[in-house]
Amino acid sequence: MSNPIVHAFFVGRALAELLYEQAEHSLTDALSELGKFDAEQRERLRQFTAQVLERANREEEVTMRARTTTAIVPLDSQPADLQAMIDDLRAETARLRAELKRYRNQQVG
Repeated sequence: MSNPIVHAFFVGRALAELLYEQAEHSLTDALSELGKFDAEQRERLRQFTAQVLERANREEEVTMRARTTTAIVPLDSQPADLQAMIDDLRAETARLRAELKRYRNQQVG
């Protein structure tokens, strides 16, 4: 039979090696999970960004299409010529200015 001190040394050494291996496996697994989590989050962020841009582009396209057709002036009510439309807008602006001036005078008096 061997010396108990030598036996204790080898038991301690085996214990230290096994603890080191367990710690190494635990750290490797933790880093692997962290890497997977990071990759998943980046993919989710990429998909979210793509969805936001897709929705924004779609809404912009719909808005621009509507704006160029009927949103500014309905197709049924377009004036016959551009000068008539300009004259109508000027008359409306003059009416609004007169109304605003009248309102301001009422506030002061």
